[in-house]
Amino acid sequence: MQKTTSTMPDVFGKALLDFQEGNYTEDITTYSSLDEEDVIPVPYLFRDFKDMPKIEQKALQMARGKVLDIGCGAGSHSLYLQKKGLAVTALDNSEGAIKVSKERGVNSTVQCDIMEYSEEQFDTLLLLMNGIGLAGKLKNLTSFLTHLASLLMPNGQILLDSSDIIYMFEEDEDGGYWIPNDGNYYGEVEFTMAYKGLQSEPFDWVYVDYNTLQNAAFANGLDCELIVEGEHYDYLAILTLKKQ
Repeated sequence: MQKTTSTMPDVFGKALLDFQEGNYTEDITTYSSLDEEDVIPVPYLFRDFKDMPKIEQKALQMARGKVLDIGCGAGSHSLYLQKKGLAVTALDNSEGAIKVSKERGVNSTVQCDIMEYSEEQFDTLLLLMNGIGLAGKLKNLTSFLTHLASLLMPNGQILLDSSDIIYMFEEDEDGGYWIPNDGNYYGEVEFTMAYKGLQSEPFDWVYVDYNTLQNAAFANGLDCELIVEGEHYDYLAILTLKKQ
């Protein structure tokens, strides 16, 4: 299996390891280009199925066959599917996340950037908690989706959730939104994470509204279907290879 390493501090992995080892005292702080500050509660990343949002529950119920859990974090989704009897590989670029996933009982793990992974093909690719955000920017969506498609078995499926973050912009009297006219897609965000004195390098993350995702999928040989919408501009979609 491929493994990639980085000189950047593994802020996310450090927080997961602390919680796993009983050293939880604070949460992860995030700073973004859209709002000043937010918090990721670390215990939430260790949630059981019953505590997951309905969108995640639906995705896990739809998963089948051999599964690749992309951006697995603490391995909560992988563990649920593994207990259901599915063959799951948990993939994350964070060394700490992979260590925690192993300690929690995930049998098959890979520490790797998804764009550098090409070992196997799968029946289900799982990208939850806005996993499509790993594309970074909208301009990368074509290469990202093309690579995901290469990891699919002929009848495979990609299950992903994302959000239309239009709601984060100011609404005018006509019901429209004031979006900065800087040439960038409004779903593109730059994040920095901080935890216990450690700070990550800034990284790009993208939230993709459903229409944009559907257009990108169609342009890259994939069918796209909306499965369910959440309560806050979020949605679950399924992408499959177009039938020849």
